[in-house]
Amino acid sequence: MMSKKISRRTFIKAALTTGIALGGGLVLGCGGNENTMPSGKLPVKFLRQIITKDSTTSRCIMWQSDSPMTEPIIEITIGDEVKKIPAQNSTFTDDDTENFQYTAQIDGLKPNSTYEFKIVDGAKSTENFELKTYDENKFKGIIFSDSQSANYEVWGGVAKSAFEKNPDAEFFINMGDLVDNGEDRTQWEAWMTQVEEPLTKLPFVPIMGNHECYARDWKERYPMAYLNYFAVPENDNKYFNRRYYSFDFGAAHFVVLDSQWDELETFAPGIIEAQINWLRKDLENTKKAWKIVCIHRDVLQYKIIDRDDWNEGFSSVGTTFMPEFDFWNVDVVFTAHLHTYRNRGHIRDFNEDPTGPLYILTGLSGDVRYPGLWANHTLDKFVAPQPETDNFLTIEGDDKNLIIKCFLPDGTKLDEVKLTKKENQEEISE
Repeated sequence: MMSKKISRRTFIKAALTTGIALGGGLVLGCGGNENTMPSGKLPVKFLRQIITKDSTTSRCIMWQSDSPMTEPIIEITIGDEVKKIPAQNSTFTDDDTENFQYTAQIDGLKPNSTYEFKIVDGAKSTENFELKTYDENKFKGIIFSDSQSANYEVWGGVAKSAFEKNPDAEFFINMGDLVDNGEDRTQWEAWMTQVEEPLTKLPFVPIMGNHECYARDWKERYPMAYLNYFAVPENDNKYFNRRYYSFDFGAAHFVVLDSQWDELETFAPGIIEAQINWLRKDLENTKKAWKIVCIHRDVLQYKIIDRDDWNEGFSSVGTTFMPEFDFWNVDVVFTAHLHTYRNRGHIRDFNEDPTGPLYILTGLSGDVRYPGLWANHTLDKFVAPQPETDNFLTIEGDDKNLIIKCFLPDGTKLDEVKLTKKENQEEISE
């Protein structure tokens, strides 16, 4: 376990040697967000829409304030009725700071509809914000990976470009390691500041990475900030609630898994077995055309260049989950963590096989680089040009087609895969 004086360079070397998760970037102290959300008499900040199990009919709204609110509610017009939805006080203390935070769940919405809502506390209220629900078939999202940074303006630049080039995006995903240090409040505020506008408009899908599980002294800790900032759908397990979850969007069923058992086993043991049992029930019950899995750590193990003791193969995440993905005919598996974009094609039974799930390692969207670290894997079909820079992905489809694209921040397309379902059989066009 590292001491408080350990350097980031020493930490990374230790990670490579021991097999714990890689990370990078310096801890950035950027202070709080002084630019609150545009509002009337009631200032709020970091307002965000969080994914729910079904975003065609519901939405979770969260926000912070600089001081406690008295009786906050959301007012939303549904049809001819203005509904008043009480907010729950979800205030929490972390990094020696009390975060005044509130959460409200909105249900009973209609698909393909646009609503306006505002936050009200006594005689004060914000301006109206927009809430859209979406089609039960078509969908389009943006996927970001590993946004941890020394300078979060880099993350902001990648995100801004992605949203500007995809104004029709309906949700967005971050594949984990949102921040470099999960206890550092200033990094969370810097992260949210850079995507402040899209957070108010689009459902956000967070995934927990290993860096969400580090304290300021770089020791493992329970991911308090992550679990409090994002009230994702529950999984009915009181020991691991919200560490893994699922949701439907359009014609797809998405599963978000937790790969952080190395960091968190001492805090809450048993997640592998619990998660597999939950995963089986979850995938068995979905009727959606596409089954898509998102998990932070990668399923493959890469050889480190100039190292003889770290060879290619499959990670513990891969040996744990890939047989399940095979059995339940998962269509796509997105992973992250290694800060490189790789398309591995389709894998079944740990071998190249066109009937297996498509595996995409999603790259990075922050400023942490590992140039010249990883050798190519035998299963890699496409590797981003080196030395590697940031990227983002889009995913769109309906019940017949699914298209995944990878872009550089300037819009240059690096890779594209199209999957087609025909009479319950999947055809592959790459």
